[in-house]
Amino acid sequence: MRQKVQQQPGLSPVDSASVEHQHARELEVISDLLDAHPQMLDLVFADLPKGQKNPRTGRPGLTAEQVLRALVLKQMHGLSYYELAFHLADSVSFRKFCRLDFHLPPPKRSTLQLNIKRLQASTLEQINELLVMSARASGVESGKKVRIDCTVTDSNIHDPTDGQLLWDVVRVLTRLMSRAKERFGLQFRNRTLRAKRRAMTILHAKTPKLRKNAYLDLLAATNDVMESARRIQDELRHVTVGSPSDMVLVESISYQLEHFSGLGERVEDQTHRRIVFEESVPASEKLVSIFEEHTDIIIKDRRDVLYGHKICLATGASGLVLDVVVLEGNPADSTLAVDMIDRQIRVQGRAPRQAAFDGGFCSRANLGEIKNRGVQDVCFSKGRGLEITEMVKSPWVYRRLCNFRAGVEAGISFLKRRFGLRRCTWSGFASFKAYTWASVVSANLLMLARHALAAMT
Repeated sequence: MRQKVQQQPGLSPVDSASVEHQHARELEVISDLLDAHPQMLDLVFADLPKGQKNPRTGRPGLTAEQVLRALVLKQMHGLSYYELAFHLADSVSFRKFCRLDFHLPPPKRSTLQLNIKRLQASTLEQINELLVMSARASGVESGKKVRIDCTVTDSNIHDPTDGQLLWDVVRVLTRLMSRAKERFGLQFRNRTLRAKRRAMTILHAKTPKLRKNAYLDLLAATNDVMESARRIQDELRHVTVGSPSDMVLVESISYQLEHFSGLGERVEDQTHRRIVFEESVPASEKLVSIFEEHTDIIIKDRRDVLYGHKICLATGASGLVLDVVVLEGNPADSTLAVDMIDRQIRVQGRAPRQAAFDGGFCSRANLGEIKNRGVQDVCFSKGRGLEITEMVKSPWVYRRLCNFRAGVEAGISFLKRRFGLRRCTWSGFASFKAYTWASVVSANLLMLARHALAAMT
């Protein structure tokens, strides 16, 4: 009979049985996979700070095991650090997976961020290699057949118009100078209102002449702010510092003023060339963000312009991501084919028997180099002057490999939809690479768990 209230409280989370849910079972299998490779924890532990000087004081930090498992959960569910902290406090399955003590408060958002961001891209790459080797040993992935393709992961930036970039320079430098004024009494003239109005005028200008005049005034305002920043930076060298904290503050403000002033000069230069001289600035010379200055301009298929980094992936017949490379600039696909096969030889210990590529990777030189490395069948989806019999043994094999290559698109979509590879939310190029590898490791763990569960049924 239905009751109005629950009279008897349930068991404590520590004593509760496993949750009867498909994803809970997947997490249990992933946990077993991680337990089977303790060397992963050695790699993670090497990246983490070893704690306070006196081990008898303070709360113990997160273990290497807890950090790795929290990272997997974060990428697998597309969580922010705030959301991850909530789920670790709220979810029994998540806390059991991360091996958190139920009698202690869960880690805070800042603690999770501080520890997870310590993991290097090279560490996560080695962890992925261990997973690939494990898949080979269990028969899930043979490594004999690979498919290689490229995609773009966006940086976490706004639409990079010159007007918005100039406004970014003004507001960031003004914020830094305001801190110097508040603490040390250094004076400057605030130009934020004028700069913001001109930036909005540029966005909503109805005529090219009005837009150009707004750009010229915004350039003048930006130049005034940058001159003030240089003067404040010089004055900071002579301020009287009363405490070590003040010394740290002076060094921090001076460094940031110099850093953002240098980027501001680049933004001013490209805007002046484009607006005043009506010059076409090459993509390789453009700065599209003063916060993520490593961001590249990627023109895809002559129609879409993306801002981030090109990545090249190699996946196997099992769906596992065998390798990924985060590239700088926008190199042609044809320059990447041989390098990706060389990386497969290093990871797998031997060349794959068959390799399938998109048409952009095709060239006769690439075909020869790849076959010289021991690959028997090399399929380019668009031959571009190559005969099928030059690439593979028969038209039937070519059709099969073309169909096999198409599966990489589903794998890329899976990574972008489920594991956050559509847009990198971490700051800096080193973190961009670590974020990419974190998504790949999490995806491979889930894929291996689903293979294992499928084999049990």
